[in-house]
Amino acid sequence: MQNRTLLASAVLAMATLASAPATAQDNKFKIGLILPMTGQQATTGRQIEAAARLYMAQNGDTVAGKKIELIVKDDTSVPDVTKRLAQEMVVNDKVNVLAGFGITPSALATAPIATQSKTPQVVMAAATSSITEASPYIVRTSFTLPQAAVALADWAPKNGIKKVVTLVSDYGPGIDAEKYFKERLTFNGGQVTEALRVPLRNPDFAPFLQKVRDLKPDALFVFVPSGAGAAVMKQFLERGMDKAGIKLIGTGDVTDDDQLNDMGDGALGVVTSHHYSTAHPSPLNKKFVEAFGKANKGMRPNFMAVGGYDGMRVIYEALKATKGNGGGDALLAAMKGQIFESPRGPMFIDAQTRDVVQNIYLRKVEKKDGQLYNVEFDVIKDVKDPGKAK
Repeated sequence: MQNRTLLASAVLAMATLASAPATAQDNKFKIGLILPMTGQQATTGRQIEAAARLYMAQNGDTVAGKKIELIVKDDTSVPDVTKRLAQEMVVNDKVNVLAGFGITPSALATAPIATQSKTPQVVMAAATSSITEASPYIVRTSFTLPQAAVALADWAPKNGIKKVVTLVSDYGPGIDAEKYFKERLTFNGGQVTEALRVPLRNPDFAPFLQKVRDLKPDALFVFVPSGAGAAVMKQFLERGMDKAGIKLIGTGDVTDDDQLNDMGDGALGVVTSHHYSTAHPSPLNKKFVEAFGKANKGMRPNFMAVGGYDGMRVIYEALKATKGNGGGDALLAAMKGQIFESPRGPMFIDAQTRDVVQNIYLRKVEKKDGQLYNVEFDVIKDVKDPGKAK
């Protein structure tokens, strides 16, 4: 174990030395995109890669005289694999930016490599509040679970939902969602009567949902990672929980745009809070959805896609600002404080926290033109991560 640690340190030391001159000599600008392309979170990888490639197709592959090269690697959502791939990308491929990161453990596993090699790490998916604190080189373009959970906990008590059971995947973002939803709901006079946690790997929701049915709360609040929402919805309906008067509410992962049509009419009326919906009514989003579908055989972009698309924008604009000459520190400085209109709506990268500040929308599943959509009915503007609000 000690030898492995020493080896890793040596590799990182080499990386720091190796990466500096390469930027000056090399006319390429390399983005190392590490994503789960297979396994439970494969939809996350598919969406982010598709969005990154769309951004490049729309904005060209040359920026400030540098030819952009996207290197995509599959980490299968295993943090040890993510870490190995990140090391190889920094040392062998000499990437200028590390990006992607489907789940929190993968983002955290890469943080020390970003710090030691001074490589900006653009987190396009993972959503635990603390991620940006793991390295001064991390910038996030996705969202945080506290941002989404707090908005829903404000809405619920005003709409007859006082007693809630929470059901979350048992890892960083799930624990964040549970904590911030419960704190805010309690503050608003509601009550979390039971907090249930499901294993992240090979989850079986059935016994948990049976317990919820027996407890008979006003609502079940759910957080599961992207790709798992359909399974929760299916089992919720199979147990007749909607007919028993239990409402299903949650963060937007539950009614993932990518899977929503497969969930069927049982999903109608489900209220969620999130930063992006395919149905967001802005002209920019309509263009984005159309272009994404055209480039990907009719696939709908989801919240992962918009995190990847905006992540590429942040990288491109930083490269422009440094006129193609900057190393990791200059790129990082140019990423901080960026303000722009995204397909999700207005957003910016907080210069202090390097985290995303954005609108959070309350949405209800409705049918339009024979398809299911998360239709926005309210908005909370410029939401900072409550996990960092001191």
